[in-house]
Amino acid sequence: MSGLQRIAIKDLEAFVARAYVAVGISAAEAANIAELQVRADLIGADGHGVFRLPQYVRRIKGKAVNLKPNIRVEREAPAMALVNGDNGMGHLVMRYATEKAIAKAKTTGVAWVGVQHSNHAGPASLYASMPMAHDMIGLYLAVGNANHLPPWGGIDMLLSTNPIAVAVPADKEPPIVLDMATTVAAYGKVKTKAQRGEMMPEGWMMDRQGKPLLDPKKSNDGFLLPIGGYKGYGLSMIIGLLAGTLNGAANGRDVVDFNVDNTTPTNTGHVIVAINISMFQPVAEFKQSVDAFVRDIRNSQRLPGVDAIRLPGEGSHARLEESLKLGAPLSAPLLKSLNDLAAELKIPGLS
Repeated sequence: MSGLQRIAIKDLEAFVARAYVAVGISAAEAANIAELQVRADLIGADGHGVFRLPQYVRRIKGKAVNLKPNIRVEREAPAMALVNGDNGMGHLVMRYATEKAIAKAKTTGVAWVGVQHSNHAGPASLYASMPMAHDMIGLYLAVGNANHLPPWGGIDMLLSTNPIAVAVPADKEPPIVLDMATTVAAYGKVKTKAQRGEMMPEGWMMDRQGKPLLDPKKSNDGFLLPIGGYKGYGLSMIIGLLAGTLNGAANGRDVVDFNVDNTTPTNTGHVIVAINISMFQPVAEFKQSVDAFVRDIRNSQRLPGVDAIRLPGEGSHARLEESLKLGAPLSAPLLKSLNDLAAELKIPGLS
């Protein structure tokens, strides 16, 4: 990727952690958040990575986030739990909830953990991928942190990008990791386009007169488009009900736009599901079957002009391997934004 500067991963994690410590987060929790936030950039989810740091800091300074949360289980049964994040940083809340789901699934086979009173936690695949280390499949749902999607045929912003991610481990092949918004593009991609001074492709957004909207700096003049037309709208609505309404978290008109509101708690809702493969069949057999399926897909006949059949998560896996070798990729505008934040917080910047 051209126009990017590579930063050593440990240096970037240390910088992010310093920023959080500077605004009152403990060193241990700051390092925990930093590791997850930087990983978003390593896998190519740059709209949810360190790009969000200045925004998170603004909300912390605005007292919209609880820096000393009592993250806890509110309701529980053998195969489920409802976690109250106590308005803590979303990365901390979701790591807690995911670890809870994994622990339960070891004995119950499948565990569903809902989350209320959380915050933006980065890309969905971060948490869907965690169960794979325990030979489990991960499923993640969330209500987005701003409404940018109207009902199909309407213009009132009542729905968010409401992402879904599923991570399935393989044997010798890379894992299958589907991570997608229920809109054609996540709003974080719109914001990164704006920061870089780039136009959006047609099909991402539409203005209120039904015409294509291409300038990301005018995103407030329109709305995101759902994937698959009315089907994406329906999927967004269902995810909102499962991750928001069922958990007692914000959904619909109750969603707070954290892009512009730096003082109001968001009561963000999430769901993490862990599925223990060994309860269904031997893990090795399953992973080998996944490998075979992946190879069938990859080696299937292609249309003229198509150079390769790609699979969900393949690009992110390649980006991760590249980043682990070369360092985290940061654009010049993002690097400037982070160094401006460093000056504001009176901490060492990045070079």
